[in-house]
Amino acid sequence: MLETITVSQFNGYIKKIFDAEELLHNISVVGEVFGVSNARQITYFSLKDENATLPCVCFYPAYADKIVEGKQIVVTGSPNFYVKGGRLSFSVNRVEEVGAGKLFEEFLRLKEKLEKEGLFAAEHKIPLPKSIKRIGVITSRDGAVIQDIKNVSWRRNPQLDIVLYSTKVQGRGAELEIAHAIEQMDKYANVDVIVVARGGGSLEDLAAYNTEVVARATYNCVKPIVSAVGHETDFTIIDFVSDLRAPTPSAAAELLTEELSGQVISLKRLISRFNNAARNYISSKDNLYYLKNNFVNAINNYLNQRSYQLGLNENALKKLNPTTLLKQGYAKIEQNGQPLSSSKGVNYNENLDIIFADGRVKAKPIKEEE
Repeated sequence: MLETITVSQFNGYIKKIFDAEELLHNISVVGEVFGVSNARQITYFSLKDENATLPCVCFYPAYADKIVEGKQIVVTGSPNFYVKGGRLSFSVNRVEEVGAGKLFEEFLRLKEKLEKEGLFAAEHKIPLPKSIKRIGVITSRDGAVIQDIKNVSWRRNPQLDIVLYSTKVQGRGAELEIAHAIEQMDKYANVDVIVVARGGGSLEDLAAYNTEVVARATYNCVKPIVSAVGHETDFTIIDFVSDLRAPTPSAAAELLTEELSGQVISLKRLISRFNNAARNYISSKDNLYYLKNNFVNAINNYLNQRSYQLGLNENALKKLNPTTLLKQGYAKIEQNGQPLSSSKGVNYNENLDIIFADGRVKAKPIKEEE
């Protein structure tokens, strides 16, 4: 009997084959749209040409308006095999109108070239300043983008300055205007950070931001530069070269502004820290004064005790001083320079020296008759 496998195992093998094949990932397919349906912001449709059809699914609502019945489009994505249902579908992550396929190929070629040159390298990214007081914006003065940036920025911090350098955002010559604006803003404008912004659009609409001239101007910019081009799902060359990518112009304003309330809180915290430091300093000075007083008192007590002890010693020495005794009426008797303390030591043949407090006299000793 032949060895068998389950349906689940078979379908699982097929899915693994599709998932492992890198050549099938992130590929572009062109065809005509038919059978469009939507459910929970997911678009289901098929692409067809004269010989075949391909079921597709798109999870990005932003592309729903481009997926129109009978329209020729280019979709980019990867095949996905649904194991439970045993169905193959193409998972779409980008939708472009026909004609954009060539633009996308050019985008990929330029991306690969600049990446090899190191224009996307992380070590070349300039960090944003901690304090931002003035933002330079490069976009059209007539579009909604500049108004969105102003509204978001000034709602969060009314004291922020915004400098606009108006340029084309699409069409012939737009890339040259954008590159020139970056150079001028970098050299002459007194701004803390530069934002290059425009609203969403097709790959053709965003073509100016996928050019080498804009990429190199961005790379050479000394000031930190933020790209805010298109919708969250749109990626352009400037996104990879810039120091920071914001998914939308409004998001860029959010990223670059700190709410005034947050600044007030920070200031209050700083004041609190200063007050605590001042209190600690004063407390340390009080402690030092207390220690000084204790030290002085201890020294005084020690000196008083020593002075008292010296007085006692002095009195004791005075009592032992022979001169003191002599002044009290006593006399010292010597014979031949030797003190006499007993009559037994007297030589009756020699004179005695009687020493008083104020002088001395000689006397002849007389032995008392027994």
